[in-house]
Amino acid sequence: MKRDVVPGPAGLGRLIEALRVLPGVGPRSAQRMAYHLLQHDRAGAEALGSALGEALRTVRHCSLCNSFTDDEVCQLCRSPRRDPTQLCVVETPADLAMVEQTLSYSGLYFVLMGRLSPLDGVGPRDIGLDRLLARAGDGAVQEVILATNFTNEGEATAHYIAEMLRARGIRSSRIARGVPLGGELEYVDAGTISQAIQDRRSL
Repeated sequence: MKRDVVPGPAGLGRLIEALRVLPGVGPRSAQRMAYHLLQHDRAGAEALGSALGEALRTVRHCSLCNSFTDDEVCQLCRSPRRDPTQLCVVETPADLAMVEQTLSYSGLYFVLMGRLSPLDGVGPRDIGLDRLLARAGDGAVQEVILATNFTNEGEATAHYIAEMLRARGIRSSRIARGVPLGGELEYVDAGTISQAIQDRRSL
């Protein structure tokens, strides 16, 4: 005999569904998180909700590098200590953070916020390649370092960008394969990324 499903509070159900938008969180994980927050850490749940709301209101894209910032231009782009002749292209802000942790790169960045993926309907316009071209052609940039991930989509994105830059006479290079094939920068150790940047090759 099939047991009837006991309905829970509507608010609990909405919380569980909301938590499922997080990467790697399935129905059971979302349910455990929701129960934990409501049963053991209501103050933490309130702080989480408040912080998320504030971030949605205040965090925007930097007008130069497209990463996240509270201001029109982020702190990295404003820093006089950065080398404006080098522009490192990464897929996500998390990848930018990993490159910064290597302490081996002192140039500027452009964050694509994604990668080309025709099967998923993600094209050049969806990842801001027009903005990247404008940034790379500002007269100060002398080298564009392509640090997209070594996945099929990341490689295709790097190749596409390199061809666009070559057509405009802009020099580009690709980080070396110290990063494993299929690997994503966010999960690679800082030493490996540092070596990959130092051993980059021209495209």
